[in-house]
Amino acid sequence: MKIIQAKDYAGMSRKAANIVSAQIILFPNSVIGLATGSTPLGVYHQLVEWYRKDDLDFSKIRTVNLDEYSGLSPEHEQSYRYYMNQNLFRDVNIPMESTHLPNGMAQDYEAECKRYDQLITDLGGIDLQLLGIGHNGHIGFNEPDQAFDKTTHRVILNQRTIEANTRFFRNKEEVPKYALTMGIKAIMQARKILLVVSGADKAEILRRAMMGPITPSVPASIIQLHPDVTIVADEAALGRISLS
Repeated sequence: MKIIQAKDYAGMSRKAANIVSAQIILFPNSVIGLATGSTPLGVYHQLVEWYRKDDLDFSKIRTVNLDEYSGLSPEHEQSYRYYMNQNLFRDVNIPMESTHLPNGMAQDYEAECKRYDQLITDLGGIDLQLLGIGHNGHIGFNEPDQAFDKTTHRVILNQRTIEANTRFFRNKEEVPKYALTMGIKAIMQARKILLVVSGADKAEILRRAMMGPITPSVPASIIQLHPDVTIVADEAALGRISLS
């Protein structure tokens, strides 16, 4: 496990974007796993900036996102498809058909989950998976539980997750209660994992995830077992971890 410290959020975003851009430049046919939320935003904005300077070419890249809210259409302003379109896809030269998310509108969610797992397999697996970490240790929407869910599945969102996402909606009642999320197996089978973390409010959960026991009660702890993990975090997020 490699830990890269940045001074602040902007520095974290640049350092993480450097890793993603290196993957794109060196391996232009890569399959890149993407995350949503507030933490990766700076990474995406930096990638767009470099693309506009003609430093990056996304034309052969394929992407798979970790998750999508159940019941939100791709046009909904809080859907993760909308988020990705607005913050990355529409501003670079990636073909839209090369970008993939679970279908949150699927009526048969079990069939949709199987389809998504097969899609990842058909693409050849994930070369680089970008992750954030929730305040309760979730990765994607793999919430704290009694066991690790291996495959893509529909999850009932944890109350703390719902509360954390309320800021994106008009009120708490509008936050979806379910989501479709990539399972731990696909995440752990990614050839490389890049975890981005920012803020003092994430310091304790990052310490527990990286330095504590491997347990499904802290889902992110499973990546301790991955052979190629890079953590890029700002000073505040690393406040509970000794780098010496």
